Amino acid sequence: LWIFGYGSLVWRPGFEFTSRKVGFIRGYSRRFWQGDTFHRGSEKTLQHPVTTLLFHFQACTWGVAYEVRGEQIAASLEYLNMREAVLGGYDTKLVKFHPQEKDAEEPILALVYIATPQNPSYLGPASEEDIAAQIIVSSGCAGHNIEYLLRLADFMRYFCPQAEDKHLFSIEEALISILPCLYYTEESLEET
Repeated sequence: LWIFGYGSLVWRPGFEFTSRKVGFIRGYSRRFWQGDTFHRGSEKTLQHPVTTLLFHFQACTWGVAYEVRGEQIAASLEYLNMREAVLGGYDTKLVKFHPQEKDAEEPILALVYIATPQNPSYLGPASEEDIAAQIIVSSGCAGHNIEYLLRLADFMRYFCPQAEDKHLFSIEEALISILPCLYYTEESLEET
């Protein structure tokens, strides 16, 4: 079984796997339109955006596919169903994964978790600036949401430099433009 990750799974799968491949799936674009009140948010924060996939015929989303075998299959699915479906509001779908390797053969069928607009945690569209502002104030049991955004942007930059993800990088840019203001404000408060 292959499992495709496009959010925190690219750097923190949380399950044992046999191999991993960087690559992409077609027909979807990554969006920070899903809410999270557990891993990267809490019940106290009203907005806590993490990624989901939006059907978009001409788009592709880069990430990592993990191969799980034998006993790893049941353990990974149990873990991911709790992490993504029960706690996250995601549904599963089978997609064609295209490995980045030049000598790759046919696409690989992979399982992916996608949050749909019908789930209660779906946030929907917002400006990149609003999403960045929401990310800055969100943290949960898996850490601060800033880490989620920056690690995902770093993954794209270092492992998929040829790929464009305007939505992701625009949110990162908006977040970086806000952070110095927050840092200055905190220092000013400490001095007074």
